[in-house]
Amino acid sequence: MKVEIYSDIACPWCYVGKHRFERALAAFPGADTVEVVYRPYQLVPDKSEQPEPHREYLTARFGPQAAAMDDRLAALGRAEGLPFDFDRVLETNTLLAHRLLWHALTAYGPTVQAALKNRLLTAHFADGVDVGDRDALAALAAEAGLDRDRAAAFLASEEGREEVLAEIDDARAVGITAVPTFVFEGKWAVQGGQETSTFLRVLEQVAAETGASAPTAEACADDACEVG
Repeated sequence: MKVEIYSDIACPWCYVGKHRFERALAAFPGADTVEVVYRPYQLVPDKSEQPEPHREYLTARFGPQAAAMDDRLAALGRAEGLPFDFDRVLETNTLLAHRLLWHALTAYGPTVQAALKNRLLTAHFADGVDVGDRDALAALAAEAGLDRDRAAAFLASEEGREEVLAEIDDARAVGITAVPTFVFEGKWAVQGGQETSTFLRVLEQVAAETGASAPTAEACADDACEVG
């Protein structure tokens, strides 16, 4: 089974969704037959490359409700064992980080890509790292198992840029408008950071399906980040 996960490093629900999906996958009897690939998506493709404090950025976008949005996610994170430190989060353009994820997949494979994805999300939401900074990204790459010098050289080039942008365009062309979106076997999509039990149920149903019908999951439109 192949699962393609469309997500953005700047999306908190992608952070939650990855954690919940991996927990479901660990409980799935056929986990060793599942290939998980992360696909790029940008919620705000025209975001400046200059880092901006998250609190200021979110308030400018959503007004007074921004603080409540953060509080909800922080509480959810505590329940899930995921750290959120919104006072330290820096918002920036995520294209460079997506290029690095593309490099991890093409040069090292899905397992290393998943490790890098996790490190990027934690760095962004918990550690206050600027994930648009080349030096910071090279360091994170090394922590995830990539060769640091090779990653730095890649980030200094334009390699993978057109391919990543094309993948993002393709995602929009097939109707993906919010992340995370989990696409199973190229046929069935589940949107949002669903509960672990929902992901497990979908994995089981996809495994049993012959292609006659799509799996269903309650509230699959909830708990996602929409394009800004």
